[in-house]
Amino acid sequence: MNSFSLKDRHALVTGSTRGIGLAVANAIHEAGASIIQHGRAEPEIKGNHLLKVDLSKTGASLDLIEQAFAHQPDLDLLVCNAGSFYDVPFLEMDEEKFEKTFHLNVQQTYFLIQAFARKLVERKRPGAVVIISSTNGFHAEEDSTAYDCSKGALVMMTRSVAMALAPHDIRVNAVAPGLIYTPLTSWLNTKPDVVEHYEKKILTRKIGEAQDCAGICAFLCSDAAKYIIGQTIVVDGGLTVGQIGRL
Repeated sequence: MNSFSLKDRHALVTGSTRGIGLAVANAIHEAGASIIQHGRAEPEIKGNHLLKVDLSKTGASLDLIEQAFAHQPDLDLLVCNAGSFYDVPFLEMDEEKFEKTFHLNVQQTYFLIQAFARKLVERKRPGAVVIISSTNGFHAEEDSTAYDCSKGALVMMTRSVAMALAPHDIRVNAVAPGLIYTPLTSWLNTKPDVVEHYEKKILTRKIGEAQDCAGICAFLCSDAAKYIIGQTIVVDGGLTVGQIGRL
C-alpha cells in the first residue's frame, strides 16, 4: 500500500480556483483524491465540482459544508485556504476592516472545521484538516497588523483544534507559506526593487510559486503523515531562517 496515495479519499479545498488553493487542489487530485473546489471563478481542473458559497457571509461555513457533503457524503479531507488581506496602516485601521479580516480568515475557518468534524464524528469516520496560515503568523510585516494577527490566530487554532479532534481520529495541521507569487501578491510585478530585496533574504534566492505549497498539503492529508498532529509547517524557501539576509 502506498501511504502517500489519496486514492478513494475525498477533499474540499476552499479558495481553490486560483493561487495556492488551486495548486493544492491540483496536487491532492494528482495524488488520487476527488476534489470539491470552492471559489468565485470557474475551476481549472476539469470534472471537479465547484461550490460558490460566499464565506464573507454569516453562517456560510455551515452552508458550504452542507453543500459539500450533499455532493460527496464520503468527504474526509478539508483544506482551509480561503482568506484575504484588507489592511491599511495601523493608525488608519478601523473596526470594520479588522472584523472583516477576522471574520473570513479566522472565524469562518474555525466554524468550517467544526461543521466538517461534526459530520465525520456522526459517521465515525477519520479525517484530516490542513489550515493555510502564513509566516505572517509569527513574523510581523509592515502595514499588515490585522492580517498578521489573523494568521497568528490560525497557528494557535491548529494546535487547539488538533487537541480537540485527536480523540476522534481527525488530524489537524497547518502550512505557513512565505512570500509566494499569487493574485494577492501581483503588486510584486511592478516592484523590481522589492523583489530584489526579498531574493537576497530568501535562501533559495527566489520568490515561491503556488505549487511550492502544494506537495506538503497533499502529504499532510495522507497516511504518510498519520503521526503528525497540531504542527505548522513553514514553506518559505528559507525566508525566515536568517535575521538579515545577504547584503
